[in-house]
Amino acid sequence: MPRSPSLPAPFWWLVLAYFVASLAHFAHNAEYIAFYPGMPAWLTRGQVYLAWLAVTGVGAVGIVAVIARLKTFGLSAIGVYGGLGLAGLAHYTLALCSEHTLATNITIGSEATLGLLVLLAAAVQVKRRWADGLRGVPA
Repeated sequence: MPRSPSLPAPFWWLVLAYFVASLAHFAHNAEYIAFYPGMPAWLTRGQVYLAWLAVTGVGAVGIVAVIARLKTFGLSAIGVYGGLGLAGLAHYTLALCSEHTLATNITIGSEATLGLLVLLAAAVQVKRRWADGLRGVPA
């Protein structure tokens, strides 16, 4: 995990937990795409994995930016990365929770919950950086 004196270890653990939940959901979706109710016929296993790489790329850009000391930009990108986890809830626009398997509901719920927590944690960290800047505390 990246070392950043201004970002607490629990923040990074939360980002890691979201990464795992996101991977679990996308992998489950890709491998069982034929069983996800309401999924468009044109969507393939490979496209699902490419979508996960694109989403994860946003988080990777954020982490690299934080390491490069572009913390506000990096935290913003990490927040967007977390927010993208809420897109998994769109499965419920295609079919009710009861039409999905328990595993599907768990992966969707875990990704969305942890993604929201990452978004909120990143927003708190950005707010703290701005407040510190107003008080003249070095970043």
